[in-house]
Amino acid sequence: MINDLPHFRATDFPHHVFIIGEIGINHNGDMGITKQLIDMAKKAGCDAVKFQKRTIDIVYTAELLDQPRESPWGTTQREQKEGLEFGKLEYDEIDRYCKQVGLEWFASAWDVPSQEFLRQYDCKYNKIASAMAIHPGLLEAVASEGKHTFISLGMCTYEECDRAVEIFKKHDCPFTLMHTVSEYPAPESSLNLLALHDLRNRYECAVGYSGHEPSVSPSVIAAALGASVIERHITLDRSMYGSDQSASLEGPGLNIMVSQIRKIPVVLGDGDKHITDKEKEIAGKLRYWL
Repeated sequence: MINDLPHFRATDFPHHVFIIGEIGINHNGDMGITKQLIDMAKKAGCDAVKFQKRTIDIVYTAELLDQPRESPWGTTQREQKEGLEFGKLEYDEIDRYCKQVGLEWFASAWDVPSQEFLRQYDCKYNKIASAMAIHPGLLEAVASEGKHTFISLGMCTYEECDRAVEIFKKHDCPFTLMHTVSEYPAPESSLNLLALHDLRNRYECAVGYSGHEPSVSPSVIAAALGASVIERHITLDRSMYGSDQSASLEGPGLNIMVSQIRKIPVVLGDGDKHITDKEKEIAGKLRYWL
């Protein structure tokens, strides 16, 4: 029914949508690929790029790390995960290169030591990955920094969302709740973008969208529904090795997404019904007999 649709006001729509190019682990341990992805995000008009940081022996059990897994780096889970993990040398270069090209960067830590590692770079933003949104120790560590934090809520119940929000409010740490469907790639029928409206009303905060679908339009729709932040995985080629590649946008798709999102505040206007100067001229011609 039409009366069941959410009511939006002009103030629900941000003037500038903050767009994050999620590099994550799509760099495949290669700094050359990393820089190409940073350049791609910068050229498209993204506001920032994001990475992921893990302490392998904390996030994963020894039993899992010993399991077999074929990858470009070896035949075990440990070799695969270590091959995808950047250390200080690589993050020093990421920090230097992003400053050179004029693009913000930050990373989602998957454990407290990784969050402590990231502090040395004094990034403007923090990120809570959906997998870590129920990790109270990490939530406390991130919220205690007081930096604006993007909190992804994939796989989270309302009760789990409540606990995460409570921690950030306790620390008076600014945050944006990111509606997320943790499927890679996510089918469009599962995206449920109207949940943005529900999250905004329930928690009275800014909301964003972190998409894992291979298409462009859902992110544009999310921004049109009032998402103030859009985060999308990016890749040089979706056929590259990696579990996130198929849920990512290549350069042309990223360019289209960013350009369409940037049009949204232009075409939405201020929400008031008024007649343009050009319309007044045309009205004089089309209504001349009145």
